[in-house]
Amino acid sequence: MTPNPDAEALYRALLESVQRSIAAVAAPTRLAIVGIRTGGVWVAQRLHADLGIDADQGILTSAFHRDDHGTRGIPTTIGASQIDFAVDDRHIVLVDDILYTGRTVRAALNEIFDYGRPRRVELAVLVDRGGRELPLQPDHVGGRLDLGADERLVLSQETSGRLALRVELGDG
Repeated sequence: MTPNPDAEALYRALLESVQRSIAAVAAPTRLAIVGIRTGGVWVAQRLHADLGIDADQGILTSAFHRDDHGTRGIPTTIGASQIDFAVDDRHIVLVDDILYTGRTVRAALNEIFDYGRPRRVELAVLVDRGGRELPLQPDHVGGRLDLGADERLVLSQETSGRLALRVELGDG
């Protein structure tokens, strides 16, 4: 089995990549950081705090736009999206924890466009594990990790805010 990756090292690499991009944004007040529930929200909140910028924050639920909800179901404990700012003409950094098939990101983009038309959307992910089924690639990535078909990554957040990743056997 693949050893557990160092989530904090991956986070630092992701933070550096996003910092370089944010420095080039002409109007930082037009920036928003939006996390995809649940792990993406943890990463997005931490990025927002560590970047120390005045950017709007949002939480996005992609479950209602997924094309596989018939087989996955819709979680009963999922919260609604919380986008409390105008999306039109904004530069949005969309944050997720683990990029795999691309279906969650596709659904998240659909949800963002339900709120308006952003100027630009950049994708930031903690881990890209490959295996894409849709033509989506991250703009910012903490690291890439090849897992076996029978392995999956699970992100957790400690009470201190530190992130931890573990590899489990199960459905990729």
